[in-house]
Amino acid sequence: MENERGGMSAIADREWAETQLAGENRLLEMIACGRSLNDVLEALCSFVEDVIPKCDCGVYLINWSGPTFHLGAAPSLPESYTSEIEGLPVRCETAPCGIAALSRRQVIAADLETDPLWQATAYRALVLAHGLRSVWSTPIYSLSGRVLGTFCVYQRIPGSPSPRLQELIAQVTHIASIAIERALGEDDLRRSEAFLAEGERLSLTGTFSWRVATGEIMWSEQSYRTHEIDPATPVTLELIGTRVHPDDAPSFKAQLERATHDGHDFEFECRLLMHDRSVKYVRIVAHATRDRNGQTEYLGAIQDVTERRLSENALGKLRSELAHVARATSLGALTASIAHEVNQPLSGIITNASTCLRMLAADPPNVEGALETARRTIRDGERASQVITRLRALFEKKTITAEAVDLNEAMREVIALSSDELQRSRVVLRPKLSDDLAPVSGDRVQLQQVILNLLRNAVEAMGDIHDRPRLLTIRTEQDDDVVRVSVQDAGTGIEREGADRLFNAFYTTKSSGMGIGLSISRSIIENHRGRLWATPNEGPGATFSFSIPREAARVTSEQPLNGNRRSLVAGPAHALRSS
Repeated sequence: MENERGGMSAIADREWAETQLAGENRLLEMIACGRSLNDVLEALCSFVEDVIPKCDCGVYLINWSGPTFHLGAAPSLPESYTSEIEGLPVRCETAPCGIAALSRRQVIAADLETDPLWQATAYRALVLAHGLRSVWSTPIYSLSGRVLGTFCVYQRIPGSPSPRLQELIAQVTHIASIAIERALGEDDLRRSEAFLAEGERLSLTGTFSWRVATGEIMWSEQSYRTHEIDPATPVTLELIGTRVHPDDAPSFKAQLERATHDGHDFEFECRLLMHDRSVKYVRIVAHATRDRNGQTEYLGAIQDVTERRLSENALGKLRSELAHVARATSLGALTASIAHEVNQPLSGIITNASTCLRMLAADPPNVEGALETARRTIRDGERASQVITRLRALFEKKTITAEAVDLNEAMREVIALSSDELQRSRVVLRPKLSDDLAPVSGDRVQLQQVILNLLRNAVEAMGDIHDRPRLLTIRTEQDDDVVRVSVQDAGTGIEREGADRLFNAFYTTKSSGMGIGLSISRSIIENHRGRLWATPNEGPGATFSFSIPREAARVTSEQPLNGNRRSLVAGPAHALRSS
């Protein structure tokens, strides 16, 4: 008989273990399949209720900002009971669950009817009113040890859990912790995604990733909105290219080719042309990374800067108009000043000459008077000559104390100053600056004025080019004892035989130009003991170059018309521009 009872006990143990294992696997499968937290917790409670006879189960989650209890699942308990638990403060005197959560230990209330701890509590009356007698409350821990909630087993008879039931409770609370932590993680992820999406929408900034080797591109929702493309559409470089403005397509393609081959971070702006023919300006910034296979992947952002760019364009146009008015006003004031200074002695010369003629024509001639009048004529002629001398003094060569100038650094400052103008003119800038460039001796601001004038002339020379990229190449080179700077455009070009005339004062090929920019630029370079020249390119466009000796202890310089030397970055000398 004992062997028979032992065999039956072994069978019962095996059946219990198989039942427990099957139930646990079913719950874990629900979690892995992404079932809702409520579904998993209700299935967990039902599983325990099937295994433990005459019991009801409940899972209560804790919001620690209260802290308060909130119902996770209690499929067999009536609403009249669970509604009283919802929002209940987490305190030790509230219920066994309060003690379990705060003391972080299992609490067994074997008989609430006789247990003196709960005699005067509302919780005892609630439990007994629903025919319940014993409550086993077990805290549910996260992996970090934080209490997520409690798992309660209610029985309608007094009692305590056996070791086998304790093992079952431990297993199901562990599974409950997995389900709760996963749900909380998914909630946090959804919340973060919502914050990111709202932030992108408000800032008009979308994000993207681009695997160069495979061409795989992933866009955020805002990136789709910016390009006005259906989010269900797979993104390809060809699809993006259909949105790029035709005038910006060559520079866009050049940027992508450079990013593909170099594998370095990049940043640029371009325009998008929408189906309704409206234009958007976007700024693209990307950081290059490497995946586990060493392949290049870019992570970046696409920001819609249309409003800012339109405002900047309007402001730039206004500044240009104001600068034109200022130049015209300055030229008018200079002309009026010259006319005023020279007019008086010229009028005196004419008057004296007429008087002299009358005196000599008199009968008899008034020789003494004529001689005095002639002397006054000479005096007025000398006054006019002095006026011209003073005006020429504005352009005289005067010795200045030279400074060491790094033309690469000076070039970069000019490029930074002109970046907005280059962008507005859709010019693709290609700087090729020598790494071992020797410094030159000279006036930094005047040399930057020359560079700025050559750069702006190149941009204007490409203003009417629409059938090819507006490519602007700037080079610095060192050749023996001189340093050479070249500005090469892809514009309309120049006549080889007439190239030297471009540097003559008041000679211009522009309908609105004054023809003084290149003339003054050549004068500045020559005062630095250098040379400025122009040559037509083999292809389209022209190249303007100047060279300066590497070492020059003292150089000569033309004083600016206003007599002030200012930093180019603070305010460029517009008088040099051949506009």
